[in-house]
Amino acid sequence: MDFLFNSIINGATTPKTFLICSAVSLVLGCLLALAHSYKGRTTTSFSVTVALIPIIVQTIIMLVNGNLGTGIAVAGAFSLVRFRSVPGSAKEILSIFMAMTAGLATGVGYVGIAAIFTIAAIIMSLIYEKLQFGNLQKRYKEMKITIPESLNYTNAFDDIFEKYTVKTALKNVKTTNMGSLYKLNYEIEFINGVNERDFIDELRTRNGNLEIMLNFCPTAAQEL
Repeated sequence: MDFLFNSIINGATTPKTFLICSAVSLVLGCLLALAHSYKGRTTTSFSVTVALIPIIVQTIIMLVNGNLGTGIAVAGAFSLVRFRSVPGSAKEILSIFMAMTAGLATGVGYVGIAAIFTIAAIIMSLIYEKLQFGNLQKRYKEMKITIPESLNYTNAFDDIFEKYTVKTALKNVKTTNMGSLYKLNYEIEFINGVNERDFIDELRTRNGNLEIMLNFCPTAAQEL
């Protein structure tokens, strides 16, 4: 227990403690990279990045430990770096923070805490993903309906929405085909167990069998 919760670094860093911390950082980084790619799409570059972040952070922490001047210099160097990339998903940001935390823990010698944290975080993230924790995507959909200009879209489908949905929000309205048609964009939340085919069939009888598109809401909410 003392080994798990006490730092192995007492005073100056020795070659032995550096090698132990580096080995633990590499193993934990590899585990984090494997957990991130488990049943998900990822790239080789991102997996390598997650795998190497712990040892990079650990080395930096060891170098600046107890040296205020070096710490300020490193902080200044990092402030000059500008990351230009597409927005990362929440899962990618989580993996990066987990890797940085593991590196910080090993950098100050708490290899036991780093291992416990990494294993616990990986197990919990996989459990949450397996249970689809907080996932309402199956109920929330985006729907686009085309209607003729003679149909008043304000309350044309209220009775159908009340029958099949919990909540419906009209996001935007657009005219098309020289103003003879309207395109309505809704965000809807289905009642559990609803037959979507019956829902669409009732809408078709109301909009004159014009185009109806039902799809999942955009995944932008998954980005940070």
